[in-house]
Amino acid sequence: MKIAIIGAGAMGGATVEGLIKMPTINNGDITVSDPSQAVHEKFSAQGVNVTSDNREAVKGAEIVCVFVKPWLVEQVLKGIADVLQPQRQILVVIAAGVPSDHIRSWLRQKRNPLHEEMEMPLFLMIPNIAMAQLQSMTFLVPVVGEPCHTKLIEDVFGQMGRILITDEEHLAAGTTLASCGIAYAMRYIRAASEGGVELGFKADDAKRIVMQTMRGAIELLEATGLHPEAAIDLVTTPDGVTIKGLNEMERAGFTSSVIRGLKAGLK
Repeated sequence: MKIAIIGAGAMGGATVEGLIKMPTINNGDITVSDPSQAVHEKFSAQGVNVTSDNREAVKGAEIVCVFVKPWLVEQVLKGIADVLQPQRQILVVIAAGVPSDHIRSWLRQKRNPLHEEMEMPLFLMIPNIAMAQLQSMTFLVPVVGEPCHTKLIEDVFGQMGRILITDEEHLAAGTTLASCGIAYAMRYIRAASEGGVELGFKADDAKRIVMQTMRGAIELLEATGLHPEAAIDLVTTPDGVTIKGLNEMERAGFTSSVIRGLKAGLK
């Protein structure tokens, strides 16, 4: 399985790091195309192929992943369209807010005349930076392709966390809930850690306490299938400190702030 990654910024780089951790992928089967010398040095030291030539990166790859800023997608796709081979390659575009019909149009404008009869298998994908730790929440939209293509993409990227196959209409919501959402979760960790310092713990100890508490909450919900509010009821007692703390957070607009923040990400 040969994979080309075009663009190794925060998200693309996290994906390469995740691929390196996967036992089913050989580092020598990964090619990264990026203009940064620092990126080249980092990944070549781990046996990954590196280049600054997107067209060179595409050659021989079975999966071509484009991780660039939304305003660069058109330029990048038009630059590689005539070397893409729809009979043997799958294109995955990771760029928030770029419609699939635009992508298909750009590909058609520049594709190789030999491939006029077949449209490029295409997927839109939105992961988050936890790809690097094989813990991403990833949204996948099959745009063009067969079930076998979808299975292949699921098999590869499903090893890097969890995948939800959705439609393009819900991709923006998935982005704010999970891709942006990881930052929101980290902001809670920061806030709770600062609170821990005010309560008397050293900063590093407070951060460890908060992270393990979050990890425990996740494991408990996954193991029991409980609704979060039902699990909360297990640790709230009449006139107890937990319910007092929760109510004080709600007075400050905790739930409302979270929901408003998520909705703001759709604008």
